[in-house]
Amino acid sequence: MTGNRLGNTVATAILWAAGFFILGLLVFFLAYILGQGFKVLSLEFVFGPAANGGVGPQLFNTFYILVLSLLFSVPIGVGSGIYLAEYAKPGRLTNLIRLSTECLATVPSIVLGLFGLIIFVNFMGLGFTILGGAAALALLNLPVLVRVTEESLRTVPHAYREGSLALGSTQWQTIRRVVLPSSLLGLITGITLVSGRAIGEAAVLVFTAGTSVSRHYPDFNPLVSGETLAVHLWYVRGEPLVANAEAVAAGSAALLVLVVLFFNLAIGLPARIYQRRLRGSS
Repeated sequence: MTGNRLGNTVATAILWAAGFFILGLLVFFLAYILGQGFKVLSLEFVFGPAANGGVGPQLFNTFYILVLSLLFSVPIGVGSGIYLAEYAKPGRLTNLIRLSTECLATVPSIVLGLFGLIIFVNFMGLGFTILGGAAALALLNLPVLVRVTEESLRTVPHAYREGSLALGSTQWQTIRRVVLPSSLLGLITGITLVSGRAIGEAAVLVFTAGTSVSRHYPDFNPLVSGETLAVHLWYVRGEPLVANAEAVAAGSAALLVLVVLFFNLAIGLPARIYQRRLRGSS
């Protein structure tokens, strides 16, 4: 009995130590990045044109490509997840779809970038454009959305479905009015995850969206080159001819971190509030 208590105490201490270690790494990372970048951040730097040393066009392109990629990937990813969780019957075809999705999720992003270069840039003739970058990002995020959607829907108790069907609802009405609202938090978490990954992605966009920006700002034309913040950070650190490369890189890194934090909070908090209200009403 004493040995079990000792083992439980040791395991608890190890888990707490691991948690504080991860938290300490996160705090150190944020403090270092933001501490270096806050010296550079200003309204002129954040929203100013590239000609004046600002990153306004890159910031705009980051969100523009993100929105376009989500428009491509969310309907297909969520729809595929709904099919696998609610409609697909066990069999070879279903297993093949799951295996293909998992294999696609393990492909390195730079390989998808080369694929986008071959298909969207060269074969389809789009060139280095925002549209090509968004399409390549959609391919990167698609398998994650499929798996997250399927797992989120499977966490909904079957009693919810049975109760809805017993009241005369069709299967689609049950999915739309019962299953999807009950799994909303998991779906939002998946979309937030892929959005944060897309915001910080550089390898895919270097080969598809390019490393330059439009002369007009903001430019909503999807057929122009669209350098993002992550690509800009990579470019200024790798190009020795960029003036004030250290300062620009520090400011871009800090802004990128703030954008990811803001995006996660802007999406995650309303979803959690809605989920609590939904549980309270039920």
